[in-house]
Amino acid sequence: MKLKDLYSFLKKDLQQIEDQLVQSVSSDQPLIQTAGMELLKAGGKRIRPLFVLLSAQFGTYNIHLIKKPAAALELIHMASLVHDDVVDDADMRRGRKTVKAKYDNKVAMYTGDYIFASALKLMTDINIPRAHQILAQGMKEMCLGEIEQINEQFDTDQNVRKYFKRIKRKTALLIALSCQLGAITSMADASLQKKLYEFGYCVGMAFQITDDILDFTASEKQLGKPAGSDLKQGNITLPVLITINKHPEIKDKLNLYYESKDSVLLAELLKDMKQLGGIESASRISEKYLNRAKLAASSLPETDARDSLLKVADFIAGRKF
Repeated sequence: MKLKDLYSFLKKDLQQIEDQLVQSVSSDQPLIQTAGMELLKAGGKRIRPLFVLLSAQFGTYNIHLIKKPAAALELIHMASLVHDDVVDDADMRRGRKTVKAKYDNKVAMYTGDYIFASALKLMTDINIPRAHQILAQGMKEMCLGEIEQINEQFDTDQNVRKYFKRIKRKTALLIALSCQLGAITSMADASLQKKLYEFGYCVGMAFQITDDILDFTASEKQLGKPAGSDLKQGNITLPVLITINKHPEIKDKLNLYYESKDSVLLAELLKDMKQLGGIESASRISEKYLNRAKLAASSLPETDARDSLLKVADFIAGRKF
């Protein structure tokens, strides 16, 4: 089953968000206009807008209002990816050349800034101070997560606790905020807002752990980038940390690879990750987060939106790319 089949009842509303995204990246500066449109055409799962719409179903649902935070959260996600590609010196994403590869770092940085600003402009239509406070704090936390990733790059001595803190800020938080802001904007009951935030947080943690697993198990065609990219870039993820904890000698091999950049060593390390149990252990942790997400969603009112949240959680658990 494809992801879009899980929320077919929102098809028209999601198209409104897509139209809003096109409008938001439009610019009279041709370079930013072109780069922005290329980002939209590259696709993406649109998970954050989806969670905004589904969460808004638990309050007073108004697509003309709710599409603003839905589009804004996707724009923030898009902008962060553009900046990530500059930091990571990445040439490919989703099987396409990145903005920094097609143009240069300066164009990529200002394109990302423009998209961030477009997101904030959209949010000005939401006359709920708490929504702005939550989003602003969330963006600050995301920046801290990015700095943490830079500081911890190539650090084979880091622990699992640091990893969880980092992925919360980098990934899980924006998904949690998507659920929370959807509920806040639709004036859903405070108890439901809390449950939806918990659902989004747990799904986001599982989503990122799954991403980190797929970096070792999926093909380059599925990923849209070379397999093992995280390891090569010095991003030490959960499967690696678990493998190092179980087999300390792997840390020495990894440090040697970072010193030598030996492709033979890299091939050995990728094989080690698949054979020494780190991937299986990481999968079990991802499953625990998904079970927590399902528990939070199961306590919501029985609606099509609740059923879709549960199905999306199952989709994330089984996805291969």
